[in-house]
Amino acid sequence: MSTANVLVLRGVRKGFASPDGGRVEVVDVEALELAAGEQAALRGSSGTGKTTLLHMIAGLVRPDAGSIWVAGHDIARLSEVERDAWRARHIGYVFQSFHLLQAFTALENVALASMFAGRAQVERARELLERVGLGARLEYLPRKLSIGQQQRVAVARALVNRPSLVLADEPTGNLDRSNADAALALIREACRESGAALLVVSHDERIVERFERVLDLGHLARPSAGGVGA
Repeated sequence: MSTANVLVLRGVRKGFASPDGGRVEVVDVEALELAAGEQAALRGSSGTGKTTLLHMIAGLVRPDAGSIWVAGHDIARLSEVERDAWRARHIGYVFQSFHLLQAFTALENVALASMFAGRAQVERARELLERVGLGARLEYLPRKLSIGQQQRVAVARALVNRPSLVLADEPTGNLDRSNADAALALIREACRESGAALLVVSHDERIVERFERVLDLGHLARPSAGGVGA
């Protein structure tokens, strides 16, 4: 594994206004690093800001303070348009609820992700779907696929642009135990094959304990940094 860090966070803060007019600090991370090809799990109970942190790493939300370096660029300093472009090229995101486009086939869902990065890769999309066992279901709409199959489409979509970093937010939360085990194994294997770093967020200890490196959000943040994040 390369010693180069794909992800580096320094002094990252994020808060939101509370109904009483005050402010709730949701995320307060002094430092976090993830090397190229490294796989880590981030644990934290519900409401401790895990999803908010992932959204900042992905450039979906800008931090109030701090730097977030992904593949050599501080995305906290980029505009929204620049963050969208950088995410499309360098970050794969596996959502808990998949977020597949219901009017598009499995192949189109994966291929569209490559188009957002400015390079249509239909053949790579086809190859990835075949690799995850969906070669016979390329033209199926999401509603015609099982939950486990939809998860595989989501994994293929996250990898189509050969990202440096893959983020997975409670990726097994909607799956039964058998499908959850298969989904996690698939995500980890696919990242190993592509050399992508992987950060999995979960409150499920059975998932977390499978990783050699486990980060505890409560230990990364100051004691006063609890909040309302997912």
